[in-house]
Amino acid sequence: MEGGHPVPSPLVPLGNVSSDSSMSLEQKTTFVFVILLFIFLGILIVRCFRILLDPYRSMPTSTWADGLEGLEKGQFDHALA
Repeated sequence: MEGGHPVPSPLVPLGNVSSDSSMSLEQKTTFVFVILLFIFLGILIVRCFRILLDPYRSMPTSTWADGLEGLEKGQFDHALA
């Protein structure tokens, strides 16, 4: 303490962290970007656990040959032309 006034520590915020003057535009942008990354990570984690718990639900029941509509399997060159 110098002269009866507490010396502010750079590691301890003074309580006005949520005000606009305490964070620069770069800090706000970084904070929003990190929050979006955490949301994306949470979505991926939930999706991975759902696939791990029920792996056969996400698989299609039809095979790749069902959508050919009468074409033989060997006629891909004619179908693509």
